[in-house]
Amino acid sequence: MHNPGNDTPDRFPVQEHFAEGAQYIAGRLTEGTSGRTHTVVDPATGASVLTYRLAGPDDVDAAVAAARAAFPGWAGATPGERSEALHRFAAVLAERAEEFARAESLQCGKPLKLTREFDVPGTVDNTAFFAGAARHLQGQSAGEYSGDHTSYVRREPIGVVGSVAPWNYPLQMAAWKILPAIAAGNTIVLKPAEITPLTSLLFARAATEAGIPDGVVNIVTGTGKEAGEHLVGHPDVAMTSFTGSTAVGQRVAEIATATVKRLHLELGGKAPFVVFDDADLDAAVHGAVAGALINSGQDCTAATRAYVQRPLYEAFVRRTAALMETVRLGDPFAPGTDLGPLVSHVQRDRVAAVVDRARSYARVVTGGEAPRGELTNGAYYRPTLITGAPQDSEAVQSEIFGPVLVVLPFDSDDEGIRLANDTPYGLAASAWTRDVYRAGRATREFRAGCVWINDHIPIISEMPHGGYQASGFGKDMSVYSFEEYTQLKHVMFDNTAAVAKDWHRTVFGDR
Repeated sequence: MHNPGNDTPDRFPVQEHFAEGAQYIAGRLTEGTSGRTHTVVDPATGASVLTYRLAGPDDVDAAVAAARAAFPGWAGATPGERSEALHRFAAVLAERAEEFARAESLQCGKPLKLTREFDVPGTVDNTAFFAGAARHLQGQSAGEYSGDHTSYVRREPIGVVGSVAPWNYPLQMAAWKILPAIAAGNTIVLKPAEITPLTSLLFARAATEAGIPDGVVNIVTGTGKEAGEHLVGHPDVAMTSFTGSTAVGQRVAEIATATVKRLHLELGGKAPFVVFDDADLDAAVHGAVAGALINSGQDCTAATRAYVQRPLYEAFVRRTAALMETVRLGDPFAPGTDLGPLVSHVQRDRVAAVVDRARSYARVVTGGEAPRGELTNGAYYRPTLITGAPQDSEAVQSEIFGPVLVVLPFDSDDEGIRLANDTPYGLAASAWTRDVYRAGRATREFRAGCVWINDHIPIISEMPHGGYQASGFGKDMSVYSFEEYTQLKHVMFDNTAAVAKDWHRTVFGDR
C-alpha cells in the first residue's frame, strides 16, 4: 500500500486507515492479489490520494467463502439479535459522521456541506430504519386452504449476496446494498467502484466494530471486468444486486442468468422536470437548478430534461440560466462551495464531449466549459443549460451524468406528459403545478418509479427507490427492499392421519 500524497488531516488521513490494504474480507483489511494497482485521485486537485492493490478472482473467492461460512450463524440469529447489532452499527456511524463525510468528499469531490448534511445523515437514518425492519421478517398467517391441511408462508434469507455499487454515491450505495441484505439474515460481498472505495471500506469496518460477525460484510475492490464479473457469476452467490448504467446492467443480467440468480438492477435515468403554466415559477426555477446540479449532476434521478409550458418557457430559461451563473464552484472543503468537480477527469471529458456535440443542433445558453484559473487542475465543469435540442437528440435521450439541463417547450398538457415519457428510462420524474387535477394526472401517467410534485430529488428511508423500463427493476430502501432479500417458503401440515390415508388411497388405491 502506497500513499503518494494529499494525505492532510484537514481533508482525510487516508494512510492512517488503509495501510493494510483495500480489501475487507472476514473482518480484516488485506491486500488484493490481482497483481495490479489502482490510484485513487482527488478530483478537485488531480492529486494522487492512495495507491492500492486491486482485487482479483482469488480475493472474490475468499470473500464469498467468508460470507458463506458466516451465513448459518447470521441467518440463525433472531431478528432481535440482528436488530440490536444494526442499532449499534447506526450509533458507530453517527459517532464517526465527520470521518465519513471527509472521506466521501475527498474521493468524490462532493462539497463537504453536502456529505455532512445529506450523504452521511441519510446513511445513518437508513441503518436505523433497517435495524427496525430486521424485527419484521414476517410470513403469512396460518390458514386451512385445502381441506384439513394448514398452510403458512415463511420468509427466509437467500444466502450470499453479491453486490456491485457505483461511484456517484459510494457510501449511500454501500448502505443501500448491505443493510437490507444483512437485516434479512443474508451475508454479502460488495464490490465498490475502484475509483471510490474509501467509504465502503470504512462502512464495513464500522459494521465489525458494532459487533456484526466477521464474514457477514465483505468488500472486494477491483475492476468490474475482473472482480465484478467473477462475483456476479460465482456459483455460491445466490443473489446479485447492481446499480450502474443500463448497458453494464444488461451485461450483469447475462452473467447472472447463467447461474439462475435472484437479480436486482437499479440502472440509468433521464428524469423529466415538467413545468405547467400555473406553476410557481420561482419555486420551479430553484427546483430545477438544485435538481439538475445535485452531486454535480451525477445522479440517476437528477433533473435532466425540463419541459416548460409555452407561457412560462422564456422566463424559465432566462431565470434558470441566471441562477446557474451564481453557483460557486470551488474546493469541496471550503465552506462557500456550492458545486464540486465531477468524480474524475474522464467523466468531465465525457460530459464536455456531449455538450460539444450538442452545439451542432442546439444552443448552449450558459456554461458548456471547464472553468479556468485556480480550478484548472480539477475535474470541474460549469453548470450548463441547453435549449433548442430536438426530442430525439443525444442531449435529450442519453444519460449525460453531469451538471447539464436541457430545456424544451410544450403546448398542451397531453404533449408535456407524452414528451416526459419519451425515453427508454423510467426512474424518476417531477411535475410543477398548483392544480390538483394536473398533479393527479401526472402521478398516474408518468412512467417512473418515483414522481415528485413541486419538488425534485428528496428520498426517505421508509419509501422505495427503483425504476421502470430501462431503469431496471427492484427497489432500494423501505420494507419493499427488505423483502427482496428474502425468499418465500410454503409450509403445509396434514392435520389428521386419516386425511393422509385417504389421499394415499386416491392416488394409489388400496394397498
